[in-house]
Amino acid sequence: MNIRRKPEWLRISRKATEQYALVNSLVHEHCLHTICQSGKCPNQAECWSRGTATFMILGNICTRGCKFCATQTGRPLPPDDAEPDKLAKSVSTMHLKHVILTSVTRDDLPDEGAEHWKRCIETIKKECPDTTIEILTPDFNQREELIAKVAEARPDVFSHNLETIERLTPEVRSKATYRGSLQTLEIIHAQGFITKTGIMLGLGETEKEILQTMDDALFVGVSNLTLGQYLQPSSKHFPVADYITPEKFEEYKQIALQKGFKHVESAPLVRSSYHAELALKKE
Repeated sequence: MNIRRKPEWLRISRKATEQYALVNSLVHEHCLHTICQSGKCPNQAECWSRGTATFMILGNICTRGCKFCATQTGRPLPPDDAEPDKLAKSVSTMHLKHVILTSVTRDDLPDEGAEHWKRCIETIKKECPDTTIEILTPDFNQREELIAKVAEARPDVFSHNLETIERLTPEVRSKATYRGSLQTLEIIHAQGFITKTGIMLGLGETEKEILQTMDDALFVGVSNLTLGQYLQPSSKHFPVADYITPEKFEEYKQIALQKGFKHVESAPLVRSSYHAELALKKE
């Protein structure tokens, strides 16, 4: 299977800066993982050069094998008990005003990593009280007690991605379901958080299905939305069906805002954490 040739608007600048070098150095020094690297994010150079990064906790091996994701699948190592302190030190050294945390899915753990999530958030808040925190979590299999455990740490934004429209979910995601993710988002919203989700475009969805997904997300309390182009990580992953133009992404942004979302990031290279700090300024 060949990967489709990318259009001109998806060309990515790889220019590195001194700040990029600092972030890269800290990530390796403290043996941290970032979704910027594991997920092959196209915005890594831009975000790291701005002094921002999305840290991936609980290791870099996922217990699920979604067909869109570049993260390694397999049997993860036990959680690193020192990770919360390493994270906090890095955030402090980088002088971050806003930090994003995500993780692999840990179906292998009794609490699916909820207590570790809580410790990471609380440690950063203690060491860096002026830093706002956004988290992007797995679905926790819709276990309310686990979501509530993470919620005890009170991050500023709590997000979980739908990833794609309902029809394509069984083809693209290995275990998570569309309705299950909506339930997870509903539980998050009920905890009183700014609730966020994101979907990829270009997997074969129709405009009608995209608009229905927007409505479904709004119905369960989601206020912040990201829309970005799916980029096939390798020939073994789910193929790109279409490349959506920047103009169409802008059209979807305006539709989403009209429907009632408070903040929308919509462009070919947008990912869940892209310009995440801007949403808080609107609250």
